[in-house]
Amino acid sequence: MSLHRDQADGAADAAFGRIERENQLILRAAGEGIYGVNAEGKTTFVNPAAERMLGWKAEELVGRDMHSHVHHTHADGSHYHDHECPIYAAFRDGAVHQVDHEKFFRKDGSSFWVDYTSTPIRDNGVLIGAVIVFRDVSQRHEADEKLRAAHEEVNRLRKRLELENAYLQEQIRIDGNHHGIIGRSAAIQQTLRQVDLVAPTDATVLITGESGTGKELVARAIHDDSRRGNRPLIRVNCAAIPADLFESEFFGHAKGAFTGALRDRIGRFELADGGTLFLDEVGEIPLALQGKLLRVLQEGQFERVGEARTRNVDVRVIAASNRDLKSQARRGRFREDLYFRLNVFPVELVPLRERADDIPLLAVHLLREATKKLKTGELRLTEGDARRLSQYSWPGNVRELQNVIERAAILARNGRVRIDLPEGAAMPNGRRIQASAAKPTVLTEDDRRERDRINIMAALDACGGKVFGRGGAAEMLDVKPTTLASRIKILGIRFERGTQVAEQRI
Repeated sequence: MSLHRDQADGAADAAFGRIERENQLILRAAGEGIYGVNAEGKTTFVNPAAERMLGWKAEELVGRDMHSHVHHTHADGSHYHDHECPIYAAFRDGAVHQVDHEKFFRKDGSSFWVDYTSTPIRDNGVLIGAVIVFRDVSQRHEADEKLRAAHEEVNRLRKRLELENAYLQEQIRIDGNHHGIIGRSAAIQQTLRQVDLVAPTDATVLITGESGTGKELVARAIHDDSRRGNRPLIRVNCAAIPADLFESEFFGHAKGAFTGALRDRIGRFELADGGTLFLDEVGEIPLALQGKLLRVLQEGQFERVGEARTRNVDVRVIAASNRDLKSQARRGRFREDLYFRLNVFPVELVPLRERADDIPLLAVHLLREATKKLKTGELRLTEGDARRLSQYSWPGNVRELQNVIERAAILARNGRVRIDLPEGAAMPNGRRIQASAAKPTVLTEDDRRERDRINIMAALDACGGKVFGRGGAAEMLDVKPTTLASRIKILGIRFERGTQVAEQRI
């Protein structure tokens, strides 16, 4: 048996020697690496190109197991068993094996990407080994990887833009004098001055106030007037996020990070990169996550859930809350250091009941919006409507006023709205208003004049200064044009069309 094997090995060596001698010029001139292996997997010859690529001299490989020297490991680093080797398979099954994108290893332990073909060699019909021709395709592989990475980046940016657009479509935009902020009261003017001051900076802003006072509207005004105005404003309603999903919602997660994480997810901070993140109801963020939020605010760094890679973001944060966060911090329910980090520039919004002068202006604006939305045709508020609205305490603030006006537009008949206020509603002066009619309030003459002036100003503002004719202030107030003109003169109101200038003669 040993004699037959030795004879077979001798015949194989003779055959490979003949191949090498007959093709010596081709082997030396070829740019591809070429080597031969016998049926034992031992190297029989190696051409100069293979020597250069592998870093081995021919005499160092001839007679040795080729697989264990240059093909022992998969691309991912796992062991490549010789029984799985396509090179060896050629002299076992007699088929040509062509393989793309595998790794060969050099003498120094480094690796490179190769394509190769293993062709079986027969001697008198007997498989005696194989000849392997391989080429270094590292540059092509690198180019393919760059192309794949570029495609992934394009897809990532496309998905991000889709998400940004989805978020942008959710934002509230109201036409008005200043980013939709309606009003002439001292409180509104103070808010507008604060917006103008802080918007050009990157300072963190904390907006406080009762629910429905327009915190999101102020956040939008600050963002729009900032250098980030052409980037997205991403809103996060912290009160609507389940406690176990906060971290994923803020920072994103990697595929497989937890049950149900079927793909990579971009968090809100990443979506807002270069823009502004509006954290509505920030007081609802769990204490366990507040430290990570503080880190992002201070360092601009975070990690996705289930991922070790640290990511950098450039995000301006505007936070809002209807809670007293300072009191919450004293009680240990909110991190004090996070409170101070958020409260760099505080903006406090006063409730609607404390700026009753703005109610007629807001009501006219909201009625105009409601008629567009409901396609009801032209509707108007009377002086009596404005008086009733101004006497109500509005616990739900502007949001409640919007609902009342929209309901009034739905109930309107013959162009006249029906104001439906809750029975027993409290007025700013502590009195009650009945569903059927407002209970009379004792006013001084100066109070009455000021009330009438504000109401007329609101009507003139809504009508663009037009007093007479269809769509004019007289029609809106349901008074004769001559009567309105007389009141304007008596009250000393000056209204220049398009300029919204008004004065009261003392």
